[in-house]
Amino acid sequence: MELEGRVAIVTGGAVGTGRAIAERLAAEGAVVAIADVDDAGAGETVGRIANAGGRAERVHADARAAGDLADLVAFAVRNLGGLDVLVNNAGGGGHVPPHFPDASPAEWGATLDLNLRGAMLATQLALEPMAAAGGGAIVNVASTAGLGLAPYACPEYAAAKAGLIRFTSTLAGLRERMGVRVNCVVPDWVLTERAEADLAAMAPAGRAAAPEPLPLAALTDAVVAFVADEDAAGRVVVLRGGAPPRLLPAEEPDAP
Repeated sequence: MELEGRVAIVTGGAVGTGRAIAERLAAEGAVVAIADVDDAGAGETVGRIANAGGRAERVHADARAAGDLADLVAFAVRNLGGLDVLVNNAGGGGHVPPHFPDASPAEWGATLDLNLRGAMLATQLALEPMAAAGGGAIVNVASTAGLGLAPYACPEYAAAKAGLIRFTSTLAGLRERMGVRVNCVVPDWVLTERAEADLAAMAPAGRAAAPEPLPLAALTDAVVAFVADEDAAGRVVVLRGGAPPRLLPAEEPDAP
C-alpha cells in the first residue's frame, strides 16, 4: 500500500514511539489522526507534522475506553475521508510498581486493557470501514517483554504483549476474508527521549551494561514496511538494537 493520500490512526501518538510513527506516516503522505489522552503532547505532534508540510489531526482518546475508540474511528471516517491504516501503539504501565501479584485486580487489569484489549477493540472497529474501502493495514506495536519464558518484573505487561503478538498471528486470514492485513512489530528498548534521559542519568557502569537501544528510525521503517507489503499478514518482526530485523517464521496451524 502506498501511503500518499491515505488516512491513518496512530494511538498513543503524543510522544515517543507514537510520535515518531505518526511523523513518519505523515512524511510518506498520509493524513494522520493522533490519538492520545495527552492533549498537549498530541497537539505538539500535530504541530511538528504541520511544520514539516504534512497533515494531522488531534483526537482525545483513551485506548482503554470503548467509547473513545469508537469515536476515534468514526472521526477518521467522517472528518478525514476513511481509514486505511491503524497503528495500535498505545501501551505502557510496565515500569511503575506495584505489579501482579501485589497490584490490585483493577491496577493490573488496566495494564491489560491498555496493552491488549484496547488494540483488539480498535482492530475490530477498524475492520468494517477498511473492508468497505477495499482493504487496509493494521500494525500492532508489542514489546520483547512478550517473548520467551524468562521472569519479568511486570507480569501483566509481559502477558499483554505476548497476547498481542499471538493475537496478530491468528488474524492472518483477514487478508483473504476482508482485505485487511494485520502484522506486529516487537521492539526492544527504543531510543525515545525518555530512554535518552534514562541513559544520561545512569552511572558509567550502568550505561555499559544496558542493551543497545533501537533507533526510532528502525521502528518506523518496520511499520512502513508492513504497511507497504501487500503479502504480509499475521507476521511478526522482532527489532533489537544493533541487530537486523528478525521476521519470525509463520507456523502451520496445530493439528487437531
